[in-house]
Amino acid sequence: MSGLHYLDPNPGGNVPVLLLHGLGTDGSSWVLQLAALAGAGFRPIAPDAPGFGASGYNGKGWSAHRLADQLADLLRGLEAVPAHVIGLSMGGVLAQQFAHDHPALVSKLILVSTFTVLRPDSPSGWKYFLRRAFSVLTRGPDAQAQIVAERVFPEARDAELRAMLVRSIRSADPRAYRGAMLTLAGFDSRRWLPRLQMPVLVVTGANDTTVSPMRQRLLAERIPGAVQVVVADAGHAVPVDQPQVFNRLVLDFLGK
Repeated sequence: MSGLHYLDPNPGGNVPVLLLHGLGTDGSSWVLQLAALAGAGFRPIAPDAPGFGASGYNGKGWSAHRLADQLADLLRGLEAVPAHVIGLSMGGVLAQQFAHDHPALVSKLILVSTFTVLRPDSPSGWKYFLRRAFSVLTRGPDAQAQIVAERVFPEARDAELRAMLVRSIRSADPRAYRGAMLTLAGFDSRRWLPRLQMPVLVVTGANDTTVSPMRQRLLAERIPGAVQVVVADAGHAVPVDQPQVFNRLVLDFLGK
């Protein structure tokens, strides 16, 4: 087995759905999707990446390739292949890598708030990413928890969500957090994305200030047949900002 901690709330579901979380969170961040997927007869499986949530990290290098192999081992061990795969932000990067490295294990792919290569599109975006990189490399994830939470959940009504994200980031293994950030900074799927053959849906929050909608459009354009849907009144955390809309998009796409 992979050694990853995971949530598997409906093991009797007909079709497995692998849910890959964003940086600083864990599998429980999909709580608003788990019940919807299970209720529709799917088998949602939400692992914690190494160093996040309850998955341990051995400090020997954080790698998208290595994690893709761990995810393949997890699904095979659970007899849950092939699976639909949904990835948010960092999870979208991991989902791309998984689909590239293990295409026979992926039925359909949903990429949410993610990118082919991490390149901000504005001076404020560059300032944000450089500030994050400096703080995490010199002081650890605790130092940037509030920065990230305020960027992802900027509205006054989101105070509780900001607090939850801060706690989650602060609980991550600092070594894993740094390793994941370096992995994201070096990721570039532009060359091989056109080789993906499974159906792909790209879901974008109209107000995303972490990965711009334009950057996500470029992702969709790289994948033959991919469709991009832009969700109004949603930022980077689309599944949390607009859970009912997001769940409907997911269930419609997976049910086709």
